[in-house]
Amino acid sequence: MSTLAKTATAGATFSLDGKDVPFEPGETILQAARRAGRYIPHLCWHPDFHPQGSCRVCTVKVKGRPGSACTLHASAGAQVESNTDALNAERKTLLQMLFVEGNHFCPSCEKSGNCLLQATAYEMNMQDMLFDEFYPRRAIDASHADLLIDFNRCIVCELCVRASHDIDGKDIFAIAGHGMGTHLVVNSLSGQLGDTGMALTDRAASICPVGAILPKRRGFVIPIGERRYDPRSAADPGVQEAS
Repeated sequence: MSTLAKTATAGATFSLDGKDVPFEPGETILQAARRAGRYIPHLCWHPDFHPQGSCRVCTVKVKGRPGSACTLHASAGAQVESNTDALNAERKTLLQMLFVEGNHFCPSCEKSGNCLLQATAYEMNMQDMLFDEFYPRRAIDASHADLLIDFNRCIVCELCVRASHDIDGKDIFAIAGHGMGTHLVVNSLSGQLGDTGMALTDRAASICPVGAILPKRRGFVIPIGERRYDPRSAADPGVQEAS
């Protein structure tokens, strides 16, 4: 962006649900909203990575047209709708679909209280399942010495794919299939995590927002009730995404 454009944008704001939100040149609607302490639900977005808008949970309306807040750049004077009954109903439906197409048993999950999917469902007041549960038969990969993958909980957010490629430089993960068959795969001849160069210290090992990628021998180290989303909601500006 040119110096002239930066100067023209400086001090600019857009309206989010009727309240002005300041933004810096190049910021997306979601970035500016978060910096201002305003909550827009999201799952696949993370501040460390380039947004891709795959989960659609952060969908907002600008001039009546829907778009992903994580990919739409803020513009001066824009009228953005997010916290509306219609958009929240769509988000709730998306969350319900994620829950039924996998196997998410929150009370017994080690990630309970630290799970962004669970916390967002609470925030959207998702109290029941609109659809029949699929109960798919998915594998658990425990071949790695320090990590395991429970494919039952994967929501295909691609954060581990991006972390492994962009930060770790290893390309351990990839996404295969399409439509309902879209799924996470491990890049090794055997398809097993144990046959890759992934390390416990890799960024991809800790980026998962749900309970799909977990370290071994560390279950329930933080007691239930003391976890990230136990005392605070996903809408709290002090709560961060997966570390």
